[in-house]
Amino acid sequence: MTGAATIPCWPDPVETWEPPLGREALEDVLSKIRRWQPFDGDALLDDVGAVLDDVVPPEERLEELGQRLRRHLMQLVGIAVAAEADQEDAQAERLLRRARQVRSEDMPSDHWQAVGHLRRMAWSVNELLERLVAIQCLKEPAAST
Repeated sequence: MTGAATIPCWPDPVETWEPPLGREALEDVLSKIRRWQPFDGDALLDDVGAVLDDVVPPEERLEELGQRLRRHLMQLVGIAVAAEADQEDAQAERLLRRARQVRSEDMPSDHWQAVGHLRRMAWSVNELLERLVAIQCLKEPAAST
């Protein structure tokens, strides 16, 4: 068989594809995807450990640890809400309320009050993580050695 191959034509008319969202909505989705950070259980455990350790974190790290714990709480709350854990489990609902409450509090300016606030946040992160693992919304992150 010799000669050029022919490409068959589609005999039926095809509708022009239209994206499901408009330009602004697609740009908004793209922006959210670019800001998205995957759940990092190891980082969560490291941050909780740094705050709940017997050694008090130095004052210059308190703000950074507070931001990281807030981010962990936001991720865990988002995971729990998406899985409807608050509707399925009374303990998860209670932990979500507490997580939202502690996350919304401002960091105290006094060093020891700030440490206390961070420890409350760390406990909220830890307990919510444990509950989400127990009700199978998340897999348990491996503890760092």
